[in-house]
Amino acid sequence: MRAALQAAQDAALAGEVPVGAAVVRQGAIIALAANATRSPPDPTGHAEIRALRMAAEALGEERLTGCDLYVTLEPCAMCAGAIAHARIARLYYAASDPKGGAVEHGARVFEQAQCLHRPEVYAGMGEAEAAELLREFFRERRQAPRP
Repeated sequence: MRAALQAAQDAALAGEVPVGAAVVRQGAIIALAANATRSPPDPTGHAEIRALRMAAEALGEERLTGCDLYVTLEPCAMCAGAIAHARIARLYYAASDPKGGAVEHGARVFEQAQCLHRPEVYAGMGEAEAAELLREFFRERRQAPRP
C-alpha cells in the first residue's frame, strides 16, 4: 500500500485526483500506476485500470490469477468490473468512497449474480493517509480563485 500511496501523491502533484494502485504477485510489485484521466484525456485512466493493463502486459496474460491489487480508494463500478475480469485474487483498498465506490457502496459489483469472479476484499489499510490526500486535494481546488 505504501507504493500505491506514493503514486497517489504523485498524481496529486500532476493535478490528477490522488489515487494510486499496485498489482503484486508473490510479494513483488509488477505494476504501479496513478490516476491519469486529464493528460492525455482518458476517462478510463483510473489507477486500477492502468495498473491492471500494465500487469497484464508485464505477465503476457489477460487473467492476473494469483495477483493482489492495492488501491488507495474504493474502486468504482468500472474498476470493480475490470478487477473481476482480471481475476485478481485479493483486493486491498485504503479509503471507502460512499459517493463513487462500488465494492462496499453503490453497485456492490462483487455481490451481483452476474459477477463471474469475486476477489477477497480487505478495506482500511492506509485509510487515514489516503483520505487526507483526497481531502487536501479537493480543499485546494475549492479554495483556488476562479478565472
